[in-house]
Amino acid sequence: MPSADVEDTWSDSDDELEADQETAVDLGVPDGPVDDPAALLDPTVSRIGGHPSFLALPHPSPSNATCANCSKPMELLIQIWCPLEDSPNDRALYVWACANGSCQRKQGSVRAWRELRYNKKYAEKLDRKLARRKAKEFEEAKAAAAAAAQKSQPKSNPFALGATSAPNPFGLGSQIFGGGDAPAEPEPAPAQTESAERGGSLGDEGSEDESDDDAVDDLASGLQSASLEDSPWKAAPSYSPLYLSTVSEYLPPPPKVKVPAGATVDPDDDKSPKGKDSSGGWDLEGYENSLDVDHAFERFSKRVSYEGEQCLRYERKGVPLAFASDKVFDQLFPVPPAPPLPVTKPDFMVTPPRKRTYAPDSLPRCPHCQSARVFECQLMPNLINVLRTPTDGDEQKKLTDAERRAEVMRALKGQGEAGRRGMEWGTCMIFSCEKDCSVEAAEGSTWREEYVLVQWDE
Repeated sequence: MPSADVEDTWSDSDDELEADQETAVDLGVPDGPVDDPAALLDPTVSRIGGHPSFLALPHPSPSNATCANCSKPMELLIQIWCPLEDSPNDRALYVWACANGSCQRKQGSVRAWRELRYNKKYAEKLDRKLARRKAKEFEEAKAAAAAAAQKSQPKSNPFALGATSAPNPFGLGSQIFGGGDAPAEPEPAPAQTESAERGGSLGDEGSEDESDDDAVDDLASGLQSASLEDSPWKAAPSYSPLYLSTVSEYLPPPPKVKVPAGATVDPDDDKSPKGKDSSGGWDLEGYENSLDVDHAFERFSKRVSYEGEQCLRYERKGVPLAFASDKVFDQLFPVPPAPPLPVTKPDFMVTPPRKRTYAPDSLPRCPHCQSARVFECQLMPNLINVLRTPTDGDEQKKLTDAERRAEVMRALKGQGEAGRRGMEWGTCMIFSCEKDCSVEAAEGSTWREEYVLVQWDE
């Protein structure tokens, strides 16, 4: 437990969030079984369970999905189609986990991999987009310089010799009867001229979106023939595949407290001494603080309760949601150092409570480019419930009293873990390379293993 001057309610980006709004977190929820064979081969379809669908041939080795403890193939938990907006690479994330009882709470039983494939068409689009952005910035800088130069010019004296005469307010008749020069037509705006020269319009962005769809369709159609029938991945164990849909996280407003008729609310009630009410008894907060309460788990449960079906939380470069106050929590949210005490009367010094802040510097760097790793996503406990399936079809088998007593004795002695199946983690956090490093090549793909931190359900 932290010391008395350390607040368990740590400080991160979520603390500034207000209720009744959407956050930057995307939630992944199950959306029915995947029955379409074409969808199973499409890497752009995010899924729960099933077999992996890769971006390019040849496929990576199945040894990448073996448990580091028992050396057995693991089941795919989730596959996410997650390309970055300003990257020319197609991108997918895969997470495998071992369900053997003896491998739980051990490092290497959950592994995550990132696959990248260079997309030439999208790279060309990014180049055109960058060129348009630079041209726009150049025109804006040119217009700003012209405006500044015009403001810096000295104003002309209308009474000076040779000054331009003011317009004649009575010259309207000459314009009507044709006695004067006709007013010059306004010059077209620079944007209109540029659009006319290119022969384009504001609908060009729509054509870019269509090219994106064509690129995705080309990727999907090109991989339809990349079947797993002749691949060793077909023999790997798997769960039943489910679609993974994305919804935005929404924080509802706090419930309104109904005050009975005739009752009054004391606005200064929160100024009363903490821990005791007016009757001299202990209030709820004082009672809870006297117990061994895990505030990290309470915060986790409250946040998840807003969308109980979530199996995934995705927010690249965001802040993970800690499951419990354990070693992983202390690593990601370390206790700040205590302020130095004065030499005289240190016992009388009043120090404010120290708040924990998210510190990703403790994470190991990418072994390929030495860049820092950033939080990308985390798996949620509901994923275990979604993937929980009957084993061998004998879950309905009734045990005798002797068999049941023997099973209980094996559990009490810690035996039988090798044959026990089931995942026991609370959340799995995946941290990926900040630069999303890859080998840009015309063919093939880049295959990188990412860093995983697991908080187990104790």
